[in-house]
Amino acid sequence: MINRYKTKAQRRKVRVRAKLKGTAKRPRLTVFRSNQQIYAQVIDDAKGVTLVSANSLTLKPRPKNKIDIAKAVGTMIAKAAITKKINKVVFDRGALKYHGRIKALAESARSAGLKF
Repeated sequence: MINRYKTKAQRRKVRVRAKLKGTAKRPRLTVFRSNQQIYAQVIDDAKGVTLVSANSLTLKPRPKNKIDIAKAVGTMIAKAAITKKINKVVFDRGALKYHGRIKALAESARSAGLKF
């Protein structure tokens, strides 16, 4: 039997993305989380261009737990965005709940100077 219904995560992703748009003045900070890694991008949706990106693959030295890794990526994306003169963003969590690693990344990006 073919599953014709969307999962909860798919419905949540559509609902969140419908409310968000990144512009040149206020781009979208989107987060992707896998089991081992976490990725963040600042995207201008008007042009369809990724302005800044950061991920946990490039961390040296690598922190011990996943929450600390997310905090490091949040700080890294905020510093990279501020160097490109991007201070305000719209936070896009996608299908992920604002909890755990997503929350840690967002709070560390805020404390590093990003406003959303």
